[in-house]
Amino acid sequence: MTRLAHGGARTETRSGAEWFVRDIPAHRAEKQYLCPACVIEIPVGQPHVVAWRADDFFGDEVAVRERRHYHAHCWRVR
Repeated sequence: MTRLAHGGARTETRSGAEWFVRDIPAHRAEKQYLCPACVIEIPVGQPHVVAWRADDFFGDEVAVRERRHYHAHCWRVR
């Protein structure tokens, strides 16, 4: 049920925190983003992941607003 409620995102634990993580396939990658891990652009059309805190102190609305887009590799090694 949680996955459905969060747009198909899975949960992962990183550095003791819970995160919602969703894969963005190439055909859905319609905007350019800056990966916060490596500070290199994610171009339009490149598959990547979007992640946001599952346990944000200020609630889900703030967590979704502060979601970030990562290269898939950068997220895996983060």
